[in-house]
Amino acid sequence: MADTNLTIAGDGDVGAFVDGVADEGRRADARHLVALMGAVTGQPAVMWGRAIVGFGSRHYRYESGREGDTPAVGFSPRKAQTVLYLSGGLELYQDLLDRLGPHTTGKSCLYLKRVGDADDAVLRELIGRSFRMTL
Repeated sequence: MADTNLTIAGDGDVGAFVDGVADEGRRADARHLVALMGAVTGQPAVMWGRAIVGFGSRHYRYESGREGDTPAVGFSPRKAQTVLYLSGGLELYQDLLDRLGPHTTGKSCLYLKRVGDADDAVLRELIGRSFRMTL
């Protein structure tokens, strides 16, 4: 059976998605990130799947042969935190993560409980670096 990537760019309404975020704080964080990521990348916000707002795109190919497209930079307002998706491994951002403020990381994701607690200038640098990696 073919391995199909379900998280693809679509024509979903980003504004309606953000307006539908239940938690008021997460909704405000999402609005802030839509504006910030749009300003930094110069790209429109696009829904990727049902829960990721992405800006730009990049193509990937694994050694296994699996390939696809993913946002150059994006986020998802989850129940417990906002998840940021950056291009490349998080080790490429360590200098910025050291200055970002409260956050946690996973294998390839950056988690912010409150976007407003992060240093906005550093967040802007993270977004810009991620986006430039795809050019």
